[in-house]
Amino acid sequence: MGSFSIWHWLVVGVIVLLLFGKGRISDIMGETAKGIKAFKKGMTEDDAPPPAPAPAPRQVTTAPPAETAAPAREEANRP
Repeated sequence: MGSFSIWHWLVVGVIVLLLFGKGRISDIMGETAKGIKAFKKGMTEDDAPPPAPAPAPRQVTTAPPAETAAPAREEANRP
């Protein structure tokens, strides 16, 4: 009386299949597997150190060459 026979488990299995259907059970198992994978991924991400920040890009400014800027000012001052 402590354990069920194989016939009891077969009857329970048939009733479960009738209630949920074959497709619904496989959907539930697939969602469970996705949840376990997401949980494991979340656990490994928590243990990893945070990534180092990327260095800031340098801003390069260029001035016009000195020899082209100087004659332009002299010509503007002439009458």
